[in-house]
Amino acid sequence: MTSNAILCAFAAAVALLKDVQVKAIIGPTTSTEADFVIQIGNKTQVPVLSFSASSPALSSAHTPYFVRTTTNDSSQVGAIATVTQYFGWRQAVPVYEDSEYGAGIVPFLIDALQAVDARVPYRSVIPTEATTDQLDKELYKLMTMQTRVFVVHMLPALGARFFRRAHQLGMMDDGYVWITTDGITDVLDLFDQRTVAEAMQGVIGVRPYMNRSEEIDDFTVRFKRKFRQDNPPLEPTDPTVFQLWAYDTAHAVAMAVEKAVPARTAFQSQQSGNNSTDLGRLGVSQTGPALLEAIMGTRFRGLAGEFQLVDGQLQSSAFEIVNVNGKSGRTIGFWTPGKGISRGLESTNDTSLRSVIWPGEPKDVPKGWEMPTDGTKLRIAVPVKHGFDQFVKVTTDPATNRTTVTGYCIDVFEAVMDSLPYAVPFEYIPVHNSSDSYDNFVYQVKLKVGSRATPLE
Repeated sequence: MTSNAILCAFAAAVALLKDVQVKAIIGPTTSTEADFVIQIGNKTQVPVLSFSASSPALSSAHTPYFVRTTTNDSSQVGAIATVTQYFGWRQAVPVYEDSEYGAGIVPFLIDALQAVDARVPYRSVIPTEATTDQLDKELYKLMTMQTRVFVVHMLPALGARFFRRAHQLGMMDDGYVWITTDGITDVLDLFDQRTVAEAMQGVIGVRPYMNRSEEIDDFTVRFKRKFRQDNPPLEPTDPTVFQLWAYDTAHAVAMAVEKAVPARTAFQSQQSGNNSTDLGRLGVSQTGPALLEAIMGTRFRGLAGEFQLVDGQLQSSAFEIVNVNGKSGRTIGFWTPGKGISRGLESTNDTSLRSVIWPGEPKDVPKGWEMPTDGTKLRIAVPVKHGFDQFVKVTTDPATNRTTVTGYCIDVFEAVMDSLPYAVPFEYIPVHNSSDSYDNFVYQVKLKVGSRATPLE
C-alpha cells in the first residue's frame, strides 16, 4: 500500500462528503485506507462501510461510524491453530506484510498458537513494496531456521511475488509447510494460473465458507455477462467472496436508507475549528445517527450468507480449509468454533481432514522442522573400544577415511532424537584411548575432546 493510494482514498472521501454530501461511504478496500477514511466518517457522522478492511486494529469501539461488512481477521486464527495442532507441529512462524492489515492479526495468531502449545520463535515482516532482493534476504533467513511451518498473511499482489521467490529458492520442496490466511486463499482463482500451478503447490489455506446457492449461481451469470461487456478481451472468473460481500453491503445500505433516511437531507455546518481547508469545512450529517442504527439492525439472507452485524462487524460461523493442487484449491475440510475440524459441516463424528498434497509431494506429513543450515551441532563423544562392540562400534573406511558409528546405544539415541518435536543437529566424535576406563573417557570429555561433547554409552 503506497502513500499515494492512501491520499487518493482520503481525497475521494473528502470530495464525496463536501461536494455530494453522501449519506454513507462504501469502499475503503484496504485496512490502511480505511484507517484514514473512517476518521472522516466519524467526524462527519457518516457511516463508512468496508467489505474488505479486515484488520482487528480497526474497531467500531473507537470509531463508531465504521462498519465492517467482512469478517475480522482474528476470526480465522482458531482455524489456523487447530490445523497446526492437528498435524502435530510445535512451532510456526508468521510471515506478514508491514502494514495495518499485516500486523493486526499477529497478536491474535500468536495467542491462538500458544493455546495449542505451538511456539512462535520468530516473526517475519515483509515490506509492502519489497524488492526481489528484500524478499530473497528474508527467505534465506527463514531457510536457515529450524522451523518449517510458515503462516503467510499478506495482500494478494505481494503474496504472489512472495511465493514465486520461495519457489525459485527451493522452499516449496519436501519438508516445508505453508499456510495462508483468507487474504490470499479467497482470491486463488484470480492469481496467475502459472503462479498457482508452479509456485504454490501443497499450500494449505483457510477462508470463510460460502454455501453455493441458486442466488449465487444467478449472480455469477450476471456478473460474468457484465464483466465481458466491460472487458471484452478478458475471461472472467467466478466472483470472489469480497465481491459477494460488496453486493450484500450495497443491499444493506439501500435497505437502511429506505427505512431511516428522509428524501431531503442536509449537513449542518460545524461552528468551530479550522474552516480554511476542505476538511475543516465538512459539515455533520443530520441523518447519520439514524442511518447507522438502521444499518446495524439490518438482517437478511445475502449472497455471501446471513448478513447480521454484531458489534459493528459481520460474523463468520465456519471456515473452509483448502489445499492447493493444480491450478486451484480443493476443499479438505472445515472448521467451526464449536466443532473444530471436520470433513463436512453436517458431520458430527468425522473430525479428520481429507488427504493433503504437500509441497514436494512427500508421502508423509512434514515434521514441521529440519536441521538448521547454520546451527551449532551437539557433539556426541563415543568410545573407541576393542572386543565387545554391540553397544557402540566405531569403524573407519580405509578408502574414504569416513567414520561410521553403530550399535544398540546409537540406535536408542537416534530414536530419541528423531522423536523430538524440534531439530537438534549433532555429530559423533570418536574418542580414542577410552577403553581403559569409563573415568578416563569422561575425563577426555572434560578436556574438551570436542566442544559441547557428551558421552554416549
